[in-house]
Amino acid sequence: MSLTIAIIYGSVRTDRQGIKAARFFERKCKERNHSVSFIDPKVYNFPLLDKMYKEYEKGTAPEPFEEAAKMIVDADGYIIVSGEYNHTAPPALLNLMDHYLGEYNWKPSAIVSYSAGAFGGVRAAMHLRAYLCEIGTPSISSLFPIPQVQNAFDDEGNALDEAYDKRVVRFLDEFEWYANAMKEARKAGTPY
Repeated sequence: MSLTIAIIYGSVRTDRQGIKAARFFERKCKERNHSVSFIDPKVYNFPLLDKMYKEYEKGTAPEPFEEAAKMIVDADGYIIVSGEYNHTAPPALLNLMDHYLGEYNWKPSAIVSYSAGAFGGVRAAMHLRAYLCEIGTPSISSLFPIPQVQNAFDDEGNALDEAYDKRVVRFLDEFEWYANAMKEARKAGTPY
């Protein structure tokens, strides 16, 4: 079943390398005939959280908030692509995501973590698990850690090691299963 997937990327650094991983996932989802939107804090340039999207009267939120809200609401699930800054997720990612809350409810997330070192951002991923559950988008059990992200993909997001092309299949299979199951369950209603 074709899904609508929002990829939410988290870095705003000048020489960001994780964007290559985000592009890899965008392409892999499109290859599976999914509709993909890409939410990048560098593009949307959200200010530090003052008012959440829900705190604006309908139609009065700044345009970037409205645009991202539509992608979040329309999505059947989210792929979160996060670096690791001081053993946790980047501030730009959390700031962007914190502007929304109920818009994520009853939809799964999948965590792609990366780092320049050997651990692939898994410490940030562990923090994200609790955070994503709290905002209403529980993560699937599998993670997709990417060590030495700067050497893993080219600028267009093509894997430089075919192992990534193989690993992504199981990861996306699991994510799709949850997204399809929760999409069907939402048709019957949600607890609140």
